[in-house]
Formats: sequence, structure tokens, C-alpha cells
Amino acid sequence: MVALIVAVAAAVSVYIFIYYNFLKGVKCKSDVSLNGRTVIVTGANTGIGKETALDMARRGARVVLACRSKDRAEAAKTSNNQVVFMHLDLASLKSVRAFAETFLKSEPQLHILINNAGVGLVGKTEDGFSMGVGVNHFGHFLLTNLLLERLKQCVPSRVVVLASETYRMVGLDFSKLSRTEPGHTNGFLDYAHSKLCNVLFARELSNRLEGTNVTCYSVHPDSRGLSDQCMIFISN
Repeated sequence: MVALIVAVAAAVSVYIFIYYNFLKGVKCKSDVSLNGRTVIVTGANTGIGKETALDMARRGARVVLACRSKDRAEAAKTSNNQVVFMHLDLASLKSVRAFAETFLKSEPQLHILINNAGVGLVGKTEDGFSMGVGVNHFGHFLLTNLLLERLKQCVPSRVVVLASETYRMVGLDFSKLSRTEPGHTNGFLDYAHSKLCNVLFARELSNRLEGTNVTCYSVHPDSRGLSDQCMIFISN
């Protein structure tokens, strides 16, 4: 038993050493001012989205927390009056359109759109899409296109899509985009398909916006820095 404990402790120590010295990567420490810029972060009430929104606010941006839950978004807000909540449920295209309409009427500028929100659930959205693909891809696809003209009016501007390296595990199979069968495996595959759609969307959007000074990025927020990797793309 003692030998086992020692072996486990040694393995954990080796993992910690490798992680912090080789995998974690360089933390983004940008202090580039974002004064006068407006940022939307979807799913900004927790996790990567919350940390990203906090960093944008720290650097002076006006940050719109685009979230489904007002209570959770309010809890994530700081005392900064330039951080505001707007309701957005990406599982409903009606909600996406309502958010875009409200934003365009109330906010004259948009410089950075961060499509961060994501789920790995099975089931259907109210529009009949599988939950993962509907929220992670179709909701963000519609949102981006509804806000694209405002981004073009406020160049230089950018779109950041939170993808994942899980996209490498699947091929694009349109018959799987409406997967609603229960089970953890199906939920994971649905998520992976949605992340592949995210990557392809960012690539095609970048091609179509070439020369407009609206740039597009897809990022993989893995253990080498989580939100820091996202922030690297929005720090200049």
C-alpha cells in the first residue's frame, strides 16, 4: 500500500511538472486598452466566457453579457456600469433575432463578437435542431450574420469562435446534425460535430470578409491556458 501511494504521488508530481512547464503555455498578459470598444460575449456568466468578459472590462471595453439566465449573469457582473446584461437563448432562433434587434437599437457600436457559449447535451432546440449543434453552431451562425453589418461599420473588428480540438474526431455528416438519441456518447459526438461546424464557419467567414478589416478566428481553449488563448486573439 505504501509503495502504491508513493507511486501515485510521484505520478502526480510528474504531471504537475510537465503541465506547468510544457503544456500550460504563456499566459496572456495584454494591457492593450479597449476604451471605446464594445464587446459581446455569449455565455459570459461562467467559465471561459466570464473570465474573458472580466478581462475585456478590465481593459476598458463596454461588455455585453449575452446569456440565458439573468440571475447568473447579474451575479457575474462587476460594479462596472459598462458591463451590461442582454438576454440570449441560443437554443431559440427567435431569441437570437430578438437579441440582435435589441442590441442594434441600443448599442451604436460593435467591435468584438465572442461566440463562446456551448453545450454538450442531447435533445432538441425549439427549432428542431439537435441541442449541441443548434446552440453551439446554428445559434451563433445566425447571431453573427445578424450583427455582421455593425461589425463592418466599426472596423477594425473581429469575430472569435470558441471551437475545440474534438472536431478532429468526426467528419462532417449532415445526417448526424439532428442527433437526439440519449446517451453520453451521442452527446459527445453531437458536440464534436458542432465544433467542426464552428471551425468551418470561421474559415469560410474569414474568406468572405477578406479585405473588409473584419477578422475571424476559431480557438481551442485547452489546458494550455483556457481563456488566455481566447484573449490572445483579442488583445490587439
